[in-house]
Amino acid sequence: MNLELSEEQEAVRRLAEDFVAREVSPHVVEWDRAESVDRSIVGKLGSVGFLGLTVPEEYGGSGGDHLAYCLVTEELGRGDSSVRGIVSVSLGLVAKTVAAWGDEEQKRHWLPRLTAGEAIGCFGLTEPGTGSDAGSLTTKAVRDGDSYLINGTKMFITNGTWADVVLLFARTGGAPGHRGISAFLVPADTPGLTRRAIHGKLGLRGQATAELVLEDVRVPASALLGPEGKGFSIAMSALAKGRMSVAAGCVGIARAALDAAVGHAGEREQFGRPIAGHQLVQELISDIAVDVDAARLLTWRVADLVDRGEEFATAASKAKLFASEAAVRAANNALQVFGGYGYIDEYPVGKLLRDARVMTLYEGTSQIQKLIIGRALTGVSAF
Repeated sequence: MNLELSEEQEAVRRLAEDFVAREVSPHVVEWDRAESVDRSIVGKLGSVGFLGLTVPEEYGGSGGDHLAYCLVTEELGRGDSSVRGIVSVSLGLVAKTVAAWGDEEQKRHWLPRLTAGEAIGCFGLTEPGTGSDAGSLTTKAVRDGDSYLINGTKMFITNGTWADVVLLFARTGGAPGHRGISAFLVPADTPGLTRRAIHGKLGLRGQATAELVLEDVRVPASALLGPEGKGFSIAMSALAKGRMSVAAGCVGIARAALDAAVGHAGEREQFGRPIAGHQLVQELISDIAVDVDAARLLTWRVADLVDRGEEFATAASKAKLFASEAAVRAANNALQVFGGYGYIDEYPVGKLLRDARVMTLYEGTSQIQKLIIGRALTGVSAF
């Protein structure tokens, strides 16, 4: 693998860096305190092509490879993980899944709007009683003539209150576990679908997170995405790529922690000199730097495998596991460098730590990633 970025990839990275400096960084503290990102950011993300990366141009996408996608999500994660999440979910989990599994009509209807930022998607898998055990979800979709009637509840849904379309997973047959699950594209304004914003989160406070309640929600049979009963496979394929995006965002968090720690250590003086001159502070900073590089290389390896059409799910779990845990370590070390100032939200490292912590939980906890990796290595299922 050639680790040197192409001219096109470097141009995309610079575009993302400039976008974050202009449209994200000046508002981070305000959005975090208000628990709401300015929704106009969605159109801006669409206008620069970030919501269409890797999606074919014939459907309104901006093309590009998965390394370019990782470069963008890294920069967005460095700026504000709440903004990174908009892209990772609406593009990474929803639009890419429509592009991979949708019929021509579904692609033509949804992809141009999603990639332009004219519509936004959310991923309706997690339920109040089923997180890691997605195969036990209880939301039901019952066939009724040429339509389905859906009832159930979804929880912790990113983009939930903003979404125009829900990629929803529901049980359609009598088969137990994952074999009875199907995927649907449900317009968010469908009668019977209500949304409740979730506030008071530890991190990702600016992100629109919601509970979705579906009461006799009727959708046409044409809303079915992929074959009936293949929903679990669709969800897992989406999450495998999604873990690459989360890992890239975690590299961004760790980079932001490194930049903040180095900057503060050079300015803060104790015992008559900048604390950057103290060896134990240097140790904290060097640990962050190593984690940044290691997490990035693991993430780029996944992108390379995806672009070459090779199996990547286990590599994605490795990258997500390491990068999410590394982001927590990096933010925690940076807070230590800042001392008491790190505990005040005028400084960036407290938010970085709060945002990093959830990365070890969603799109598969660290423990689930270890089970996936262990199963791949031993050939023995842990479930």
